Amino acid sequence: MRLLIIGTLGGQIGAASQIAMQKGAKVQQAETVERALDQLRAGQGADLIMIDVHADIARLVTSLESERIVLPVIACGVGNDSQAAVRAIKAGAKEYIPLPPDAELIAAVLHAVSEEPSTIVYTDQSMAELIKMADQVAPSEASVLITGASGTGKEMMARHLHAKSRRKDKAFVAVNCAAIPENLLESELFGHEKGAFTGAVTRRVGKFEEADGGTLLLDEISEMDPRLQAKLLRALQEREIDRVGGAKPVKVDVRIIATSNRNLQDEVAKGSFREDLYFRLNVVNLVMPSLARREQDIPVLARHFVKKYSEANHIDERPISEGALARLKAHNWPGNVRELENAIHRAVILATGSEIGPETIMVSGALGASGDNNVSDADVETAALVGRTVADVERDLIIDTLHHCLGNRTHAANILGISIRTLRNKLRLYSQEGFAVPQPGESGAAPAP
Repeated sequence: MRLLIIGTLGGQIGAASQIAMQKGAKVQQAETVERALDQLRAGQGADLIMIDVHADIARLVTSLESERIVLPVIACGVGNDSQAAVRAIKAGAKEYIPLPPDAELIAAVLHAVSEEPSTIVYTDQSMAELIKMADQVAPSEASVLITGASGTGKEMMARHLHAKSRRKDKAFVAVNCAAIPENLLESELFGHEKGAFTGAVTRRVGKFEEADGGTLLLDEISEMDPRLQAKLLRALQEREIDRVGGAKPVKVDVRIIATSNRNLQDEVAKGSFREDLYFRLNVVNLVMPSLARREQDIPVLARHFVKKYSEANHIDERPISEGALARLKAHNWPGNVRELENAIHRAVILATGSEIGPETIMVSGALGASGDNNVSDADVETAALVGRTVADVERDLIIDTLHHCLGNRTHAANILGISIRTLRNKLRLYSQEGFAVPQPGESGAAPAP
């Protein structure tokens, strides 16, 4: 786990650093936001930022977002200054930690960020065979193509491969090719020199250089433009990249893992994906099975997510009732493991009794709590939505979810299955339109008309 500390933290930086290092973190420090950004642009990656509450947190968060550097930001300050904490959260910090540092609190934050993301939960035989194959190829330098439907855990498998590889002590860097605009993806991958294009106000190291010595995940590679595919192919063949606007190539040493929810052979046949790149990537193909084909894993995963989100929401862990398990098994899970995770997160928050009952399992197409399969909950819910716009329904769902989470943006975003940035943008729009948006700690009020 790589920790970047910004500021002096009121003289407590030494204590915070020592605690972090004792927990296994690699610590870097920058005195100012600008120096921290320079370090990140230069490829000195981090997994978490801890910043002095008196630093320009808003500038940091805005810069990270505009430069597509995805990192959680934790604000820290001497004493328990509630106003400073509120300002930090409003500026975009994920949490606030008072100083002097409490060892258990620092450890909990580090654990939450560095929680082993490569641990794949399974008992089903099909997954056991796939994991066995993954473990066999992980120590090699071969490129791996991971395919499967959305939500099956392709990125989890990529992280598993990295954790089992000879590169496990080096960086694991992920790039979502579908989430970055085509005109920016080249710079994101290969970096750029200052002045290479409008807006390139400083030199920026790309993901290839950031992952040097480690693993680079190209997520949803089927979305990559064919022109950029040619440059990627050259980088893989020559093991060197050209920064945008650069004068000479830069040598890189990375292991490539790519994922796709499309059939790349079909994309090659259609002419949208280069055949030579496909063969370069597809040295080993791991096919992630849908959750519907992993029926034995549904109860195991459900209990795993109950434990995870009970701890995350500071709720006593409740057992899952037989009725709830039956409802989970009856669903076909088109959204796969991600859909199951979101469903269990909702259930953990909504459960009020001594166990998680079927009434808390909100999935379309499953049996209602009464067991009547003639009219499902989904039919009733759909009928209530007829005549309303998608935007209105989405707004009410987001605000109602925020009420359930007592205004906690991070928990609401997780339940809704959207990024915290998307949630904040939507809430800003709702506020501008005159709707009451719950603030942290608020609950119960209906949205304003």
